[in-house]
Amino acid sequence: MSFEALLAEYEARRAKALAGGGAEKYAKRKAAGMWNARERIDYLVDPGTFIESGLFGSSGVYPEQEDETQTDGKLAGYAKINGRDACVVVNDFTVKGASTSATNSKKIAHMKRTATERGMPLVLIGESTGARLPDAMGSRGMGQLLGNDIMQFRRMRETPMAAAAFGPSFGSSTWLMCQSDFAVMKKGATMAVSSPRLVSMALNEKVDAEELGGWRLHADITGLVDQVADTEEEVFDAIKRFLSYLPGHHMEAPPEAAVPAGSGADMERVFSVLPESRTQVYDMKRIIRAIADKDTVFELKPRFGKSAVTALARLGGKSVGVVANNPLHRGGALDGDACRKIVDFLVLCDSFNVPIVLLVDTPGFQIGTEAEKAGAPGKIMNFMNAMTLVTVPRVSVIIRKSYGRAYVCMGGGRHSDDVSAWPTAEVSFMSPEFATNIVHGVGVGEPGFEEALAKIRKGADVWGLAAVYAAQAVIRPEHTRDYLIRMLDVHRLRITKGVGQHLMRAWPTSY
Repeated sequence: MSFEALLAEYEARRAKALAGGGAEKYAKRKAAGMWNARERIDYLVDPGTFIESGLFGSSGVYPEQEDETQTDGKLAGYAKINGRDACVVVNDFTVKGASTSATNSKKIAHMKRTATERGMPLVLIGESTGARLPDAMGSRGMGQLLGNDIMQFRRMRETPMAAAAFGPSFGSSTWLMCQSDFAVMKKGATMAVSSPRLVSMALNEKVDAEELGGWRLHADITGLVDQVADTEEEVFDAIKRFLSYLPGHHMEAPPEAAVPAGSGADMERVFSVLPESRTQVYDMKRIIRAIADKDTVFELKPRFGKSAVTALARLGGKSVGVVANNPLHRGGALDGDACRKIVDFLVLCDSFNVPIVLLVDTPGFQIGTEAEKAGAPGKIMNFMNAMTLVTVPRVSVIIRKSYGRAYVCMGGGRHSDDVSAWPTAEVSFMSPEFATNIVHGVGVGEPGFEEALAKIRKGADVWGLAAVYAAQAVIRPEHTRDYLIRMLDVHRLRITKGVGQHLMRAWPTSY
């Protein structure tokens, strides 16, 4: 065959591969308001930077399906995202429903291996029907498709992983969402082990897709997604923003950014957020936004474990992770979901060298029969264990209450590199009202209660904590931002150039 003929064949094969499932399927998606796979890549990555890997891949099990398995349903390659190198895998649902096969599994494994070994983030965009049938059926199919790459589901957090779910996202799309450091779900997507059709057959009853694996389930109840979005643009904007706070790999410090104009402008009024009454609720997020660089707070799992807030942000242009109690929900008492949410976040920050700021106002852990049924002791123990394994700088500020064992989990004592407190801080083993009843035998409204309460409360004030040097500083609220910036600089990891020990690198990604 002549060179001209070979080049002509190349161009024909390339055009066919780039056409995916064909113009008719693409038009149908567009009419439904869904982007195709290449449109998603174009929006996610910097213009002109995508280099595809595996363009000519196709079904390896049934070669006769070559003409209908262009790229084998998954687009993979290298690109830059906001100027930084990344590996990208985007499912093409127009080709066999982006079902998992032997060939496209190799693509994912290759991208994951390259990202890990070369120090680049990995982005995985899911929309799939699960394992491809009949390819996976029988012992031959299982032997070819599953278990041939131990690295596929091994997660040591060498590089950040971000994933998204669109439309039906079953099988591998679900597994990779659960394995990622950041998972975002477009409203209307379904993320589940198996499709509603298969589940309906197995249970012999109709199963609703939204109930099986809709965004409300995973944002509110399972906590398996970090954010939800209304539009395709919002999904990819969230991924790009998440990656902007993290290094490309775990052996470098996070990138720095310019401090936006107006940062810290609300600090003079920050004390006004706190109510005079110690029992009155308020929104801790207002304090977080005041302290952080302007418009840099990026909250994770906002609908899950609401008595805790976990957010990436910047302070003085540097990435930080914020862990805070939020009295607006359960009075700031930490339930099992809040504990798990915080631990997930501690693992993320420690794995990628992001210092942690703790803002404390909690009456302790949720107690009662429901909490015990939910496994509260185990989740609290995981929280305590995780705090002992954090190796990035941690600075904490006690805003108001810090009671019981939650004092330790929220950075009390040596669980922070520096503990400061507002003059409003109150630290004790339990609520002063309960302690008054136990110590003095009088309850609320009974004669002598107020006098006894005053004695108990006086012993819990911030000055006792400062006297025994369990708080290194008592600060005015309006000075909090400047103090935190200075303390994070004092405790930065100079010797290792901002890199921690990553003791939690193998912590489970979903549990």
